[in-house]
Amino acid sequence: MATLDFIVIGLFAIALIGIIIWVTKQKQNNSADYFLGGRDASWIAIGASIFASNIGSEHLIGLAGAGASSGMAMAHWEIQGWMILILGWVFVPFYTRSMVYTMPEFLERRYNPQSRTILSVISLISYVLTKVAVTVYAGGLVFQQVFGIKEIWGIDFFWIAAIGLVLLTALYTIVGGMKSVLYTSVLQTPILLLGSLIILVLGFKALGGWNEMIAACKSVVVNDYGDTMTQLIRDNRDPQYPWLGALIGSSIIGFWYWCTDQYIVQRVLSGKNMQQARRGAIFGAYLKLLPVFLFLIPGMIAFALSKNGIVINGEVFTLSIPDAAFPTLVAKLLPAGVKGLVVCGILAALMSSLASLFNSSAMLFTIDFYKRFKPETPEKKLVVIGQIATVVIVVLGILWIPIMRSVGDVLYNYLQDVQSVLSPGIAAAFLLGVCWKRTSAQGGMWGMLAGIMIGITRLSAKVYYSNVADASDNLFKALFYDMNWLFFCGWMFLFCIILTIVVSLCTKAPEPGKIQGLVFGTSTPAEQAATRASWNHWDVIHSVIILGITAAFYWYFW
Repeated sequence: MATLDFIVIGLFAIALIGIIIWVTKQKQNNSADYFLGGRDASWIAIGASIFASNIGSEHLIGLAGAGASSGMAMAHWEIQGWMILILGWVFVPFYTRSMVYTMPEFLERRYNPQSRTILSVISLISYVLTKVAVTVYAGGLVFQQVFGIKEIWGIDFFWIAAIGLVLLTALYTIVGGMKSVLYTSVLQTPILLLGSLIILVLGFKALGGWNEMIAACKSVVVNDYGDTMTQLIRDNRDPQYPWLGALIGSSIIGFWYWCTDQYIVQRVLSGKNMQQARRGAIFGAYLKLLPVFLFLIPGMIAFALSKNGIVINGEVFTLSIPDAAFPTLVAKLLPAGVKGLVVCGILAALMSSLASLFNSSAMLFTIDFYKRFKPETPEKKLVVIGQIATVVIVVLGILWIPIMRSVGDVLYNYLQDVQSVLSPGIAAAFLLGVCWKRTSAQGGMWGMLAGIMIGITRLSAKVYYSNVADASDNLFKALFYDMNWLFFCGWMFLFCIILTIVVSLCTKAPEPGKIQGLVFGTSTPAEQAATRASWNHWDVIHSVIILGITAAFYWYFW
């Protein structure tokens, strides 16, 4: 890192501090102001926040590492702009009309208080054990690679970078709440995009172009059935990414994440109206088309540079491990000043993801637990409770890092594996809850609860059988360990759907007044008119363009 790089980083920090100071001067006297930014966000802020919240260090390390190790396989999870369109077109009207703060609160209105509690507990635990810890762990690893520093004052630089990142992000999230998350995202998103684009361009220049990357990756066979690194659709017997399992599993995980997870949906709930919320989702869908090109393909470029033995600045480009792909490109390719800009982009990704996590987690605790038991709590005190909850979540995330360090080079697979058993039950509860009026409170609750119990069983089986070498084969092992993780996700989702339907048909149907406006076919003429007035032909045109780009991508890499 040259002096010019540190100057660029300093300018970024000054701009960030300026935004935070401006946000803290805004009035935030109640929980709506603090957690949802006063519900007055524009589509630009919503879309930028959706994208910046999604892109974290698991992308900078995990997705680029996946590109370097397995090629296009993980693109199913990243080319999902079309899934955000479902959020904007299908779910935004119901969420907006309900005026809820959280997704568990929506489930309480649709089903019962028990459903709200179940989802709240699952969400908080998953945030701490996966998203917070994974982001912080990978963040420390990124900066250790980029700066090339092993120790400072006898302390592992990993810990200095990881904990410093957490504390800095927590500070402005605690002080500024949702507004600080939204408006810092507007600064961070273009910097992240620009920095990653520079890496992409310089990587292709060093390698010799797109065709050189395709040729290098196409020569590598990834399974016993002739599939190569460049193929998105792989043989259905592929042990890790069978094409049918990948399509089904990625769609279920994507639906849960983009349409029902508090972490993402909270950005839409902060919109000033239904139109701004939907357009924010459409803008976010456009941006979501980019990670494949900005992170996964650079990983493939790094693999090709290493495979072809390309010399850069007098040294042969080498890749120690796949997860080092992106930081190695930053360290080897970029000139002074530009490297500082890209480091700012990495900082932006890490801080924005962590800020969104902290804010969403604090909101879940404050609204779904504290306020439920103490409904008379003044609004200003709720803001303080949210700030305290953020501090607790920060501490828990840091305490979990030593355990997370043990996952190392399987970071991205670990994250997706956990989500594949977390998502089916929740996705089934939301999908049937919004689409089928007959779904009862007991049906939705038991479908979601069954999904969680099956998911815990699957994860426990993976831990057990992974550490017991001489375990005997049996039906339990075949179902909960040997079955491909993507097919398991699909069958689990189908089971939760069937269970929800059966229990609903055997229990009392919901009262029409309780579900009015929350399910298809229950909206009043006035609500239907308001929904229709919130979009025009341009919203449709942009949505069709996004679907067209997605289809073209699948066709090219088929």
